Amino acid sequence: MSLREYARKRRAGETPEPFDDTRPGKRGRRPIFVVQLHHARARHYDFRLEMDGTLKSWAVPKGPSLRAGEKRLAVEVEDHPLGYAGFSGDIPKGHYGAGHVDIFDRGVWNAEGDPLAGLAAGKIDFELHGDKLHGAWKLVRTQQRRSGKPQWLLLKRDDAWARDAEADDLVAGVGAPGAAGAKGGNGTAATPRPPRAKPGKHAGAAPARRSRASRPDWAGRAAALPGARARNRNWKAPAPQLATLRQAPPQGDDWLHELKWDGYRLLAEVVAGKARLLSRNGLDWTADYPEIVVALERLGVAEGSFDGELIALDPKGGDDFALLQRTIQGSARGVLRYMLFDLPSLAGSDLMAVPLDERKALLESLLEGADPVLAYSRHIVGHGPKVFAASATQGMEGIISKALGAHYTPGRSATWLKTKHAQSDEFVIVGFTAPKRSRTGFGSLLMATREHGALKYVGRVGTGFDDAQLRSLLARLQPLARTPPTVTLPAHVPFRPRDVTWVEPRLVAELAFRGWGKEGLLRQASFQRLREDKTMDDIGDQSAPAQRLTSPGKVVYPELGLSKQQVADYYRAVTPWLLPELVRRPLSLLRCPDGLKGQCFFQKHHAGTLGAAVHAVPIREKNGGSDDYLYVDDIEGVLDLVQMNTLELHPWGARIGDVEHPDRLVFDLDPGEGVDWKAIVAAARDVRARLQEIGMQSFVRLSGGKGLHVVVPIAPGPDWGTAKAFCEAFADAMATQAPDKYVATASKAKRRGVIFIDWLRNGRGATSVASWSLRARKEAGVAMPLAWSELGRTKSGADYPLPRAQRRAASLRKDPWDGWAQATQQELVALD
Repeated sequence: MSLREYARKRRAGETPEPFDDTRPGKRGRRPIFVVQLHHARARHYDFRLEMDGTLKSWAVPKGPSLRAGEKRLAVEVEDHPLGYAGFSGDIPKGHYGAGHVDIFDRGVWNAEGDPLAGLAAGKIDFELHGDKLHGAWKLVRTQQRRSGKPQWLLLKRDDAWARDAEADDLVAGVGAPGAAGAKGGNGTAATPRPPRAKPGKHAGAAPARRSRASRPDWAGRAAALPGARARNRNWKAPAPQLATLRQAPPQGDDWLHELKWDGYRLLAEVVAGKARLLSRNGLDWTADYPEIVVALERLGVAEGSFDGELIALDPKGGDDFALLQRTIQGSARGVLRYMLFDLPSLAGSDLMAVPLDERKALLESLLEGADPVLAYSRHIVGHGPKVFAASATQGMEGIISKALGAHYTPGRSATWLKTKHAQSDEFVIVGFTAPKRSRTGFGSLLMATREHGALKYVGRVGTGFDDAQLRSLLARLQPLARTPPTVTLPAHVPFRPRDVTWVEPRLVAELAFRGWGKEGLLRQASFQRLREDKTMDDIGDQSAPAQRLTSPGKVVYPELGLSKQQVADYYRAVTPWLLPELVRRPLSLLRCPDGLKGQCFFQKHHAGTLGAAVHAVPIREKNGGSDDYLYVDDIEGVLDLVQMNTLELHPWGARIGDVEHPDRLVFDLDPGEGVDWKAIVAAARDVRARLQEIGMQSFVRLSGGKGLHVVVPIAPGPDWGTAKAFCEAFADAMATQAPDKYVATASKAKRRGVIFIDWLRNGRGATSVASWSLRARKEAGVAMPLAWSELGRTKSGADYPLPRAQRRAASLRKDPWDGWAQATQQELVALD
């Protein structure tokens, strides 16, 4: 499905429906969902999940059921633009979908694994966090189709959110003719409390307790604290207080010690009973964490400001930063917790001048009986060294020590101290030196800190990097290169400023080190990681200038350390050889959003998010309908696909101008277990000889994997059925003549010790990898076209990994398939 189909069915300017593909309003990073009640010719619910920059959409005639396991038909329809998530109103008569549309529910969602891979596989496990729909759900594609559209089943998983209800029971009097009434006197079904989760293993994670029969007088309790002041009309929530790094925790009973959580700082403000969430940098994250918003609003206080850390719990109850990132991006279902550790204001009182221990005691009382997503960050008074040692046994990064009687002070202070098990801190990268000897990437990074508003050089770091990090960091730094020195170097450094490549101070790295030398430089520094969650104000990352390729340093092939930038550079370098076989053909793509370490999936339909240089072509489907397939005209289209994490390119054997008549045939020689490379080469030569006997010229290609392709050009004329029948008969004939060498059946049980002559790639809609395409395998092999005279010198189907393939492209003087254009056979010979 694509937005092209959405636009085709509607007339812009005559219907109030949105025609942009932008997100409705300013939002954070979590993917959204929306369910709309559509009073069209047949009343139904539209269920939409944000994926790949659009709203993937299903029509659910009866609406979602909250009963565990109850299946509801969900018919997949065209993608909708993200702006549609905010649409409600009347679609005029005479227009597609005419009728009234109301927003039934909306929120954010996350899948178990890559959602696009789940979509392609026909099974999506996910969680909803909305106003009405919550918890775990599942979409499963069936084999049936309705009016040519894929059918799915939508069902609720058995969890604490499952109950005896359905969508119509939750409709809140939306005012549309024929709208179903909701249960209850006011037509609104109350949203249930969220399920309780088991507390984590850490001592700092306090489980929420049971609700009290009546709420305390929070305003009175807050106002009675020593140092509390009435909030005036212009009172604003403070900037976050920050901790200062120390090598050892303070001793004495006038300090309390908390675990140092590995997550994102999150500030919350409740005004007139409505909660708002902000990152430490002031970004509005309210819409991205509705479960936290609801939990804060249920505390029963009209006003309050909160400080804490957003974390994700792993199955063992530990905090996991990588899991948190995947959960935010929508590809994991980590258990989120808002670990609260301070309360700058509450119920009309400014508590910033209240002693810390008094603030925390009030916070702990307030969180009693709260929803489990809100967790109190416990502490221990005194015994700093013992607490620090105990945190290591829990796998924690360290502890935060806070003066018991301290006020809440925005910015970095001496009353909050952080101690890490490996001494570390964050520093801005200001330059790098060239590599020496066999090292790749760079030699060392030049680091700086900020003092009195200016950058100060603090030394170099040259250890702690693996080869992949050297390459990826270099790719991140090169676009930031600048001519004037970023900092002034001390006179005693053992290198010259002209030997440094200076960069804009926009990236920050966390370093482990062994203290400071007498010149004020870092001792034995070692690179730990980039800190993507910081800003320049707290020595943090600022985004690099906008560029075509996002995340260019992301490692795609882990074993070789090859990055997304290197994939793009490769395809640009082989442009003259790649495009002739690729352009203006329907394509199937193999996309790997997380590189080879994650899930990869095939895509054949067009989507607007693939890029402006990727085009759509409508092609008739087997069911009689049509859908938009994708193709490219030039290398800009290929690079748009690389931007969307495409590795493999698989074209049809026909062009978009005549998709019903192929112009090439492919025999894929797929070796079974125990077949060596020499036998595969001999088989390719055998296929070539048999084709020559019937007057057909062929060409050979390494598959980039374990086999070979023999490719035959033909003049367009035979249809797909004729082409497929010819290829099947040819493969059967070879298998009959040499059954000890070949089989023509895909059954793996019959392929041990023999070669499968795969003729199935010659049916309508089937594809074969393009010459010069990368393969998504650890060797980064390339599907390499060869002259027949070169075949004997090869060692495997992956004999040309990316670097070697790129060198070959640069040195080639003529096409290895020279003579292809003159070799198109006029007709296919009937084989008995």
